[in-house]
Amino acid sequence: MNMQEIRTIARKTGVKAGKQRKVTLIKNIQNKEGNFGCFATAYQGSCDQGGCLWRKDCLPLSQKSMSA
Repeated sequence: MNMQEIRTIARKTGVKAGKQRKVTLIKNIQNKEGNFGCFATAYQGSCDQGGCLWRKDCLPLSQKSMSA
C-alpha cells in the first residue's frame, strides 16, 4: 500500500499523518482502531491476524527488521 492510501485511511480514522514514517503511521492507525499496534513486528514472519488490512506489507517488513 502506498503512503497516499495510508494517509487517506489515517484521515478517515482521525489520525494526523503529518510526516510520520509508514511503520509509525500504520501502528497509530491500528491503535486508534482499537487493535494492537503490531505492524512490522511479526516474529519469524508468523502472524495469526489473517484478515488484517496491513498483512501484505507487514510480513516482508517484519522479516527485514529481524535480519537487520
